[in-house]
Formats: sequence, structure tokens, C-alpha cells
Amino acid sequence: MRGLSDVTVAAAAVFLLAATACGNEGGPSATSDEASTEQAGEEGFEEDLEEITVEDFDFDPADFSDSTNVDNQWHPLKPGTRFVYEGSTQEEDEVEDHRVVFIVTDLTKVVNGVRAVVGWDRDYSQGKLVESEIIFFAQDNDGNVWHLGQLREAYDDEEGEFEGSRAWLAGLAGAKAGIMMKAQPRPETPAYSQGYAPPPFFWDDHARVDATGQKTCVPAGCYENVLVIDEFEPPKPGTHQLKYYAPGVGYVRVGFRGDDPERETLELVELQQLSADALAEARAEALQIEARAYLYGLTPPAEHAPA
Repeated sequence: MRGLSDVTVAAAAVFLLAATACGNEGGPSATSDEASTEQAGEEGFEEDLEEITVEDFDFDPADFSDSTNVDNQWHPLKPGTRFVYEGSTQEEDEVEDHRVVFIVTDLTKVVNGVRAVVGWDRDYSQGKLVESEIIFFAQDNDGNVWHLGQLREAYDDEEGEFEGSRAWLAGLAGAKAGIMMKAQPRPETPAYSQGYAPPPFFWDDHARVDATGQKTCVPAGCYENVLVIDEFEPPKPGTHQLKYYAPGVGYVRVGFRGDDPERETLELVELQQLSADALAEARAEALQIEARAYLYGLTPPAEHAPA
């Protein structure tokens, strides 16, 4: 992808902090354009999940010849695209406002031998920043989008002060890349890993196709031919988060089904292409996150290379 930032090598100390599992988002199965956010409560669903087949994909850097050109119709990552989502989460007995802002930066980074696109994600609760992370995605020659790791920073939700970071990168300390979106997702096909990192930085998210050909409406618009992906963790049976993906856009709705304590719901409220100045600001913020991370002593830091 021409015009994206290049990568150089640096050395520093390495410090790994635990990555939270199930850092994904989801929503209930959509069968109409109604904004349904209730739990499905399907009897026997959890028992069926225990018998689910998981498909294993081998990660090979040789399979990535144009890895930063992420044009998968369900998960396109065009630099400068800004997604804004709004919804709610459950914190004990209280429902709190939730807002997520995701920007596809014009940075790239080599992870486990593959150059990846750098996404920047910010998570707000009750209007205050609680998490900020950079995430790494790459597309293989077949059109599958891979998740190669992430660095997440936590902030105090009252004071807004930086509390620390936790990270995992494929190829380091036993962590493995996983598939975020298949090139041709189909119902009744095996589940697949979205990435894995062993304790103490544990990540073990899986996904499977829940439904296709759906419709849904959110503040940003109404969409047809929507793909619904069920995301779950094997260690947490009965807890499911689903994402609704609109072709040519990406995910437009998230929510929950089953015994999800967070009961997270989100809807796409804004989709825009950033100006050159705004994209430069996003790039600078993402680089600051990287600069604060000890983990990157074993990986090349990203830097901007003008088009």
C-alpha cells in the first residue's frame, strides 16, 4: 500500500503485561432492520458450543505478498477511515455510556515477518477515556484478514491518568496470529482462532459465522447482506459477543448473547475519511503509544514515510 509508513529497527528492554482476554465486541443475531440488543437465551446453545469444531490455519509469512492492502469486503482497512460507535456496557448494577473510536492509520509495522496495518482504537466510558490501543492487521494472498497482536493502554476512569499497558505480538513469547475475518465466510463452517497469547498475557478469542444475508439499521445508515460473526472464548462457555459486518464498510453493530456480564452494545454513528492533517494527528498519537511500550524492543518501531 503506497504512502503508508515504513519501519526501522531499534533495541530496548522488554516488559510484558497481561492482555485481557475477550477484548472483542459483539451483538445479537439480526433477522430484520430492528436494533435488537436483548439476549437470545437459546436453550441448549451452550451445550452445542462445547462440541464445536475449530479449524486450524497455518500462519506463513510467505502467504503475504501485499499484506497492507486490506480490501476484504467485510473488513476493509483504508488508511484515514474513522469509525465512531456509541452504546452501553453493564458495570455491576449500572448501565454506563460506551463510545469507541477506531482509526485506520497510515502506519505499518512488521510483526512475525509480515508487514501489518496499524489501527488505533480508543474506548470511552461515561465520556472518559479508559483504554487506548494499537492493533495490527494483515491480509494474506487469499483475502483473509489476520490479527497479529495489539498493545493496549489503560487509563483511570476517574482521573484519566495512565495506569499501564499490556500487549502481545504474534511470534513473541508463544503468541500466535489468528484470523479476524475470512475471505469467504460461510455459515455452518468450523470456528477459528482470532489469535492466541499464553498466560500471563492471555488472549484466546475464537469466532464462527452466525448468519449471513441479514439487515440492520444504525444511526450511520441501513445495511443489507449483513454478515453476523459470533465471537467467544472457550474458557467462558455461554458468553458470546457478535459483530454485524456490512459489505464495504466493516462492523456496524455489536452486542451480546448469553451470559455476558458486560452486556456490551454498540452502533456505528459516524463513518468518515480523515483529512491529511487529522490523519497526521492520529499517526502521532499512535506512535506515542508505541514509544511508551517496552515490548517494542524486540520489534521495529513504526515511522512515517511520506508518499
